[in-house]
Amino acid sequence: MPTRKQALSGQPSDADLRLLRIYRKVVECGGFSAAEVELNISRAAISMAMNDLEARLGLRLCQRGRSGFALTDEGAEVYEATLQLQAAVEGFRTRVNGLHARLKGELNIGITDNLVTMPEMHITDALSALKERGPEVHINIRMIPPSDIELAVLDGRLHTGVIPALKTLPGLEYLPLYEEHSRLYCAAGHPLFEAGEATRERLADCDAVVPAYAQAPEIKALHEPLRATASATDREGIAFLILSGRYIGYLPTHYAERWGRDGRMRALNPETCRYVTRYSAITRKGAPPNLVLESYLEELGRLVRQ
Repeated sequence: MPTRKQALSGQPSDADLRLLRIYRKVVECGGFSAAEVELNISRAAISMAMNDLEARLGLRLCQRGRSGFALTDEGAEVYEATLQLQAAVEGFRTRVNGLHARLKGELNIGITDNLVTMPEMHITDALSALKERGPEVHINIRMIPPSDIELAVLDGRLHTGVIPALKTLPGLEYLPLYEEHSRLYCAAGHPLFEAGEATRERLADCDAVVPAYAQAPEIKALHEPLRATASATDREGIAFLILSGRYIGYLPTHYAERWGRDGRMRALNPETCRYVTRYSAITRKGAPPNLVLESYLEELGRLVRQ
């Protein structure tokens, strides 16, 4: 077992960076077995690499065995440090590549859930245009909560992100993208599904699923009269519970449209039980020059202005 006396000294070598890339993939896949396919190396090779990394760092990074895979506290910190190191290395690579005429490097982008069904395909079309301009650009998308996207853009792990505009942070630049409309829904089998206009009292008597994530004050106010007996960390979770026929809840209209078309879901009091969420693309103020990011933002801005 590694000891702290063997702690890393000097600059990380190419071999260290390779071990850290393997470690990151193991963590993100949730274990050695799942990482085999992603890394295209054997489980034995992964195990050997992890042993080498633990010996190099002098830390126990993870528990593995019959009880399953789990990070130690030190392992979680090394994972976060790995993300920052790799972002810094990629930032250097991207900056150097910016000296060349052709686009080359990575675009690391964070997106909140369930935006792919937005009618305005700004993100999709901008990524397509970027790939057309730079066929060698490697695009990495992380689907994570808005607060995690903000932190990752601020510390350089992500180049850009798309989040609901709930607050403005001084270290970020904002490009307005979308207005997302949401309504209150129930599904087939719910007592209100065949009803007409529902009174506030009747709505308040129904079990409701509410978001377990940050919302603007005016949106929170719309949820307060509901009888919250369930919560979900994302819109897919809210949809699951609504489709059970036992709950009412708010969903984006573009996301709920598929179930509305096949008669499985309907909006309740659509003229009054509704709200708008505004989304923005964010980047870090004062970030180093990055030709890939600048090209992507140029395409995105062009699409927004159309």
